[in-house]
Amino acid sequence: MAEAAFVGIAELPSGRYPDRSFMGSLVDVAVEAVRDAGLSMTDIDTLLLIPCLHSAADQADLVFSRVVEELGLAGRAKSSVMLHSGGSTSDNTVRTAASLIAAGHARNVLILQAEKWGSAPVGEMIDMLTANGIPREWEKASGLSFNAVGALIARRYMAVSGATAEEMASVCVALREWARLNPNAMYRDRALTVAQVLDSRLVSDPLRAFECPMMADGAVALVLTGAERARASHETWVRIAGSGGCVSHYSIGQEPDLAVLGWPTASAQAYEQAGWGPGDADIAEVYDSYAAVLAIALEGLGLAPVGDAARMFAAGDFSPGGRLPVNTNGGLLSAGHTGVGGGTALLAEAVRQLLGRAGSARQIEGAARAVCGGSGGTYMDSQVLLLERVSR
Repeated sequence: MAEAAFVGIAELPSGRYPDRSFMGSLVDVAVEAVRDAGLSMTDIDTLLLIPCLHSAADQADLVFSRVVEELGLAGRAKSSVMLHSGGSTSDNTVRTAASLIAAGHARNVLILQAEKWGSAPVGEMIDMLTANGIPREWEKASGLSFNAVGALIARRYMAVSGATAEEMASVCVALREWARLNPNAMYRDRALTVAQVLDSRLVSDPLRAFECPMMADGAVALVLTGAERARASHETWVRIAGSGGCVSHYSIGQEPDLAVLGWPTASAQAYEQAGWGPGDADIAEVYDSYAAVLAIALEGLGLAPVGDAARMFAAGDFSPGGRLPVNTNGGLLSAGHTGVGGGTALLAEAVRQLLGRAGSARQIEGAARAVCGGSGGTYMDSQVLLLERVSR
């Protein structure tokens, strides 16, 4: 069976770009990623599309294969499929791509994502975020929204870990330090301090405005092929060493422990498959829509002792120059929350780092192994990919 290899990557800057069209962004990032892979567009036989949240009409275009036509692949592409599991979509899309390559159903797979969330009408997006993924019978009726879910998780994590408000704010500051090194990050030009976080407007106790992700426009593309084809034309590529997942709930009220979620189960599967553990990781790129979401994930992934992740952020362990680089693009909290693409951007950053293409300011020297984690909806699932650099 053919092993899948990441060979190409591209990304457009995140932020608010009202004049940048959705379909134009998809085409631009696709062309750049295919060129980066050393391929021609006609080499692509399979498109796996990651959905958008800003527009039902644009999402319908993805479902019904408009991208194939825009890329000049009409009559050439074998399939064009949209996959969706919220913030964990990138993890599941990569698994699908790898399976298609392994089974011989695809040779060169293009994964595409674009979002206009930052330019979409704010009121409409708020309405969407208070409905989708929130059980209508009970939790929506009580007024639960995504920020409220984040607040519940933060409150639970702070209670069991003893983390202070200052330590939780330090997570956001560390991610901003990484974003300041990333030319594609939404907040690349804005510094952040713990005091600024704690002085910002209270949104949903204990969360303050600077602890909540900002909606952003963005676009990412990845190209996967078989390892044998990668070896023939590339000096370096990235393989999937291990994979694991756990779907733990739909209703947040049915989650047994908001300070644990499904990460221990998912990570155990992935580490067993890879044959290496958290101590072997050089970088981590893990879903971070709220500080507590990231802290809980790092602990469940074995990258921090249980209850210590926030304190480790405050100590600088995960900042530039720290013990373990975490979310080196700035994460959702500082690179920008590009909807379902937030997890895709983190995955792309992992591949970029392992290929040595992150740029001198933030490239982690010698990075060879990455832990990637994604979570969808109200953190209903925990998905883990372990990636490794391979050289010819």
